[in-house]
Amino acid sequence: MLVRACIEKDIPVECLPGPTALIPALVNSGFPSDKFCFEGFLPHKKGRKTRLEELAKEPRTIILYESPHRIVKTLQELERVMGDERKCSISRELSKIHEETIRGTFAELIAHFVKQATRGEMVIVIKAL
Repeated sequence: MLVRACIEKDIPVECLPGPTALIPALVNSGFPSDKFCFEGFLPHKKGRKTRLEELAKEPRTIILYESPHRIVKTLQELERVMGDERKCSISRELSKIHEETIRGTFAELIAHFVKQATRGEMVIVIKAL
């Protein structure tokens, strides 16, 4: 609740990472964190469409990993199956000098990453239904 209040007031939030990036990304998102599912990387080919369709029905906050060269394609696929107004957060370079968390709808994040080439592994956090 504190992170959400800070985000609403445009107060920067910094979360210290542990051995994994998923928890700091979840905290930085400001989305409900009481129940979430962590998927890691989506399948690249076989079963990807089916998995995305299953995730579209997932009622908990969803956490995925993605590489920078696949981020736009993945966001476009997520937008197709989950709708263009679903809220999402992407964190990258956690605990490094260029740490960044971007929040918005799938459409807003697609527009951001189409314009700006990005480096570093990314954590996608999708707001619960």
